Amino acid sequence: MINVDGQSLEILRKRTSAKWTTAPSDVLPMPVAEMDFEIDPAIKARLHALVDSSDTGYAGNNSELRMNLAAYAKGAWNWELDPEQVYTCGDVGVGMVEVGRAVTKPGEKVMINTPVYLNMRNWANRLNLEVVDAQMIKNGMHYTLDFDAIEAGYKSGVKAHFLCNPHNPTGTVFTQQELSRLADLAKQYGVIVLSDEIHAPITYDKSAFHPFLNVSENAREVGICVTSASKAWNLAGLKCAQIITQHEKMKAIVEAMPMAVRFGASNFGVHAGAVAFTCTDWLEGAMATLDRNRKFLATELAEKLPQVNYRVPDCSYLAWLDVTALDLGEDPSKTILERGKLLVSNGILFGPQSQNFVRLNFGTSAQIISQGVDRLALAAKK
Repeated sequence: MINVDGQSLEILRKRTSAKWTTAPSDVLPMPVAEMDFEIDPAIKARLHALVDSSDTGYAGNNSELRMNLAAYAKGAWNWELDPEQVYTCGDVGVGMVEVGRAVTKPGEKVMINTPVYLNMRNWANRLNLEVVDAQMIKNGMHYTLDFDAIEAGYKSGVKAHFLCNPHNPTGTVFTQQELSRLADLAKQYGVIVLSDEIHAPITYDKSAFHPFLNVSENAREVGICVTSASKAWNLAGLKCAQIITQHEKMKAIVEAMPMAVRFGASNFGVHAGAVAFTCTDWLEGAMATLDRNRKFLATELAEKLPQVNYRVPDCSYLAWLDVTALDLGEDPSKTILERGKLLVSNGILFGPQSQNFVRLNFGTSAQIISQGVDRLALAAKK
């Protein structure tokens, strides 16, 4: 296992990514889903080799990426996927939109489950689809799928379901039984499930995550997976994602999509992703740090802001915080930014029921987490 931890603020503030350049220098940014870790040395070496040889053209053969993803899926989840049914695209958002375009027509219905990754609604809007929101059931701070609402939505004529598996921002990892039940309903009502599994490798109990296409034959018949190494190995800016099918009907849909979709990944992204899926030692080190961080955040909040409700998430490095008791006004994220100089994601963007929530990224150092909670506490002072 490689030791992986958050870099210092001095180093981080030299980064040019959106996370570190959007806000003024006196603001601590903790919204965007990218980690403050140094990437794996093997990925660095591959990228340096490409630059050193001026190999900066269009992406070519992606067989290494497809084979390494298949090997990783087998080792991580006992998922036997066919490398010949793995297709590249620019990023998960591109994949979800373009697959959505292939299986729906403007004006038709697509389902989401809020609170959910904010771009799922944006993707639906880009496709001119009517959103049917089968909201998650909230029990304390734990969220689960509402199958009555899902079936009602499917009955109403939903054509596609944008599924976030595992779930962002709530940190829920769906069970095999839940996903199998969802697949059965989708087959019954003729719905195609587009499963966004970008956070899958960042599940703390590896046995808890189930790829949608691996839960049943029905799931393979109605499902298409879109995923990437970008979140788990911190490669978002390199632009490469994968669309995966395991059934001839779904394969035909993807292969009929415009060639530009499948050739939209960058050469750097294809190479980095291929290497990433072999970097399990680095991921193990990152997960050990994230595991400490998710628990450390709970301790910090309990000591400094016990009014904030937080459930330690089962996946990813995103904390879903209920700040209702802090009475921060109509837009808590704006108040937190103004008073505490802390930038977090606005809960209302993830769903209409989440006005008093914020999302905070703990994929960083313990020192920055502590500073973040201090700034949140400062914002809570009247």
